[in-house]
Amino acid sequence: MKKITLSLVSVLALSGLVYAGGDIAPVMEEEQIVVERSPFYLGFGIGGAELNVDATNEQFTSTALMLQAGYQYNEYVAIEGRYSFGFSTDYDQGTTTGLATYGDISSWGIYLKPMYPIGDFSIYGLLGYGGVMLSDIRNGDAYENGFQYGLGASYNITETVSIFADYVWLYDDTGLDYVAISNDVDANVWTLGVSYKF
Repeated sequence: MKKITLSLVSVLALSGLVYAGGDIAPVMEEEQIVVERSPFYLGFGIGGAELNVDATNEQFTSTALMLQAGYQYNEYVAIEGRYSFGFSTDYDQGTTTGLATYGDISSWGIYLKPMYPIGDFSIYGLLGYGGVMLSDIRNGDAYENGFQYGLGASYNITETVSIFADYVWLYDDTGLDYVAISNDVDANVWTLGVSYKF
C-alpha cells in the first residue's frame, strides 16, 4: 500500500510540472548600465567686472564674458581655469579730472574649487591665483596679479548641464601697475553661466 501511495504522489507531482509547462528557468537579474562621465567640463557666462581706486573714488565697470574649463576629481573637488574679457566699459572719474582714454577690464585665474553638493544644488568656493588688466589706459595697459578667491552656487539641470552664479574678488592691494601706484585698488567680477560635463 505504501508503494502505491508513493507512486500516486510521484505521478501527481510530475503531472503538475507537465501542466505548468515543465520548464523551470532561473530568475535573471537585470543588468544595470553605469555610464562613466568624463571629469572634464567647459562653460561660459556673462556678468559684470568692476575696478575701484579708493583714494580718488574712480570706478571702471565692464560687461564681462567668461570662458571656463575644469577637471572635477570627485563630487567635492575640482581644478578650474577662467578667462574673462570686458566690453562696454563705463568710467566714473570720482574726484579726479578724468582720463583721456581708458579701456576694458579683463582677468584670468586658476582655482582650486572645493564643492559641497546638496541634492541637485552645490555650493562652492574658488581659491587661486590670477591677474587683472585695465587696457588702453594712459597709452598702455595696467596689469597686476595675485591671490584670488570667490563663492558661488550651481544647480544641475541634467546629468551633463548645470547653471551657476558666483562672485570672485580679483584684486585687492595697493596700486595697479603705473596707475594709482600708492592707492588701494580693488577689482571683482560676478558671473551667471552654464557648464557642460562631457
